[in-house]
Amino acid sequence: MNNFVYSIPTTIYFGKGQVECLGEEVQKYGKKALLLYGGGSIKKSGLYDTVKEQLAQAGVACVELGGVEPNPRITSVREGVKICKEQHVDVIVPVGGGSTIDCAKAIAAGAHYEGDAWDLVIDHSKIKEATPIVSVLTLSATGSEMDCGGVITNFDTNEKRAISSPLLRPKASVLDPTYTYTVSRYQTGAGTADIMSHLFEVYFSRAEGTFMQDRIIEALLKTCIRYGRVAMDEPDNYDARANLMWASSWAINDFVACGKEGAWSVHPMEHELSAFYDITHGVGLAILTPHWMRYVLDETTVGKFVELGVNVWGIDPALPPMEIANKAIDATADFLKNQLELASTLKEVNIGEENLEIMAKKAAAMGLKNGYRPLAWQDVLAIYKAAL
Repeated sequence: MNNFVYSIPTTIYFGKGQVECLGEEVQKYGKKALLLYGGGSIKKSGLYDTVKEQLAQAGVACVELGGVEPNPRITSVREGVKICKEQHVDVIVPVGGGSTIDCAKAIAAGAHYEGDAWDLVIDHSKIKEATPIVSVLTLSATGSEMDCGGVITNFDTNEKRAISSPLLRPKASVLDPTYTYTVSRYQTGAGTADIMSHLFEVYFSRAEGTFMQDRIIEALLKTCIRYGRVAMDEPDNYDARANLMWASSWAINDFVACGKEGAWSVHPMEHELSAFYDITHGVGLAILTPHWMRYVLDETTVGKFVELGVNVWGIDPALPPMEIANKAIDATADFLKNQLELASTLKEVNIGEENLEIMAKKAAAMGLKNGYRPLAWQDVLAIYKAAL
């Protein structure tokens, strides 16, 4: 196990009606908030009115920015930064899924930077200060409610890049599973795939002596497997929504990564798909993950796939290791396709061969040589082609 330092200062208000704590929590950080949200679903559900009431009761004035995109754009970040600077915003309150919270993080950093906010996405070392964030989560997927990173897209340059700093971790987050009841079947499946991908990225690591972390990851994966389809079939099943919501946070709040640090592989490859084609992130991950698994499976990596097969998928441990490994990959692919009802090929989401090579080269430049199995751009291209 590698050395690590772990600090998780985010306060979590979990459960039904916990939004009642929002006003008091936001008040700790100032008297003017930027209320940030997406396409307006929070207005239809009544959550918008609830949040506004909570802020008003706490004496917090607010300015608003709606319309944050599913793959949040740098253009929205720039608009938010402008509002924060002109209106002297003290605290940012994103209400929505991971995209809204990701956008809030970039705005929080950009509000204290004199140059263009995209500079901070390219170079995280330039983030020196950030406006406090208190989030209200409505979609279980990215884990942005409890982590220090986010992803921002620049369609002018076809780039989707991560922004990250300990300063961007939300001060507090409200996690009420009932707010995810209205999440569509499709987005519930995609969100579950996103959670599982975060776990896979950490699980498949060269670090040794991480028995505890690996068993926790396996438990979180089994939670997704048990409740992902249930939430799709029974959208108002509280236990299913609650378990997925909490798994979303713990998949990427750095805890399971302690002692297992290493470069991720599938996420950088998927970011290129989203940057060029604006597809749903979780769907792209669902397409690429089994193909990445098959590509990296060999005699040096088979042991980890055996653990996955036996401990997560319940495959007979008496079988030959390579057979267990292949069955584990097949089970993963089957779950993503047939249980979560997600696409399994790039063609299903209208992606052809036209940009594969340029995407492969850009993905490989994101440090894939340091992944579970080192990948050059030619390797990434082979995975993309296998996924067609």
